[in-house]
Amino acid sequence: MQKLFVVRLSQEERERLFAMVKAGKASALKLTRARILLKADQQKRRPAWTDAEIASALDVSLKTVFNIRRKWVEEGLEAALQRKPQGAPSRPRKLDGQAEAKLVATCCGPAPKGRARWTLRLLAAKLVELEVVNSISPETVRQTLKKTKLSLG
Repeated sequence: MQKLFVVRLSQEERERLFAMVKAGKASALKLTRARILLKADQQKRRPAWTDAEIASALDVSLKTVFNIRRKWVEEGLEAALQRKPQGAPSRPRKLDGQAEAKLVATCCGPAPKGRARWTLRLLAAKLVELEVVNSISPETVRQTLKKTKLSLG
């Protein structure tokens, strides 16, 4: 069967991929993609491996091999090695800049009556009480405070 997307690496691309694999300093995903391209490379000296052979040798699916070859042909080497950037976050952020500022101001302010200091649950409840958000988990509060390098203790 004729391959739809044929990989023919230039000498420079081949050397770059060999160096990357040899050094082993890139992410596992990038190294696997580099190995796929090296095995799929059709040179005059030797034929390329079949997709099934590559998938078996590198422990990936046939679809992965096909997608990497397609991406190399359509978009080039860099696109084939990199993960596709996420178009939009999975879910919108609970706290925007103003809400984060309100959280930090509350955290830095005096603790509630009868308490020595703020807890994550108290801060989450206060944000809901102040109608900054409809609902928020203490974990979101923790991550936001960590991002702003603020500590409760």
